[in-house]
Amino acid sequence: MSVCPNLRLALPAVFMICTALLSQPAERPKAEAMVKEGIAFMKANGREAFLAEVHKPTGRFHVKSGGTLYLFVYDTKGVVLAHGARANLLGVNRWNVKDPDGVFNIQEIVKTGQKKGGGWADMKVANPATGKVEDKTSFCLAEGDMVVGCGIYK
Repeated sequence: MSVCPNLRLALPAVFMICTALLSQPAERPKAEAMVKEGIAFMKANGREAFLAEVHKPTGRFHVKSGGTLYLFVYDTKGVVLAHGARANLLGVNRWNVKDPDGVFNIQEIVKTGQKKGGGWADMKVANPATGKVEDKTSFCLAEGDMVVGCGIYK
């Protein structure tokens, strides 16, 4: 009995999609926990120590080799206060950055983070690991005049 050639071609794609869908829910609680851990760190150590910890390459909220989770921090006007993966963004106002679907990413992050208890903001961004534009969701939570977030690719 031979397997349909189209089915043989489709199976690896189905496997990759299923694997991604299964791993994504496992990352959601980790991303949310990292945001809350970051805010707790800030309350215990102060704003400047927190921002430095996010931004410095050896910081506990900076992306680790082989990892994907890191914190980013914006003010409510869209200025990057700290970024755990892209140091070059420090001080940049990203308020008007749009994704390929026309979603204002940072505006969505700020709006979502300011809701009671925070929440998840969806967007499309270039994944540095693949170089492709992919769906991403970020848990965002406001603390004072800042919004702290951590995202995962879907």
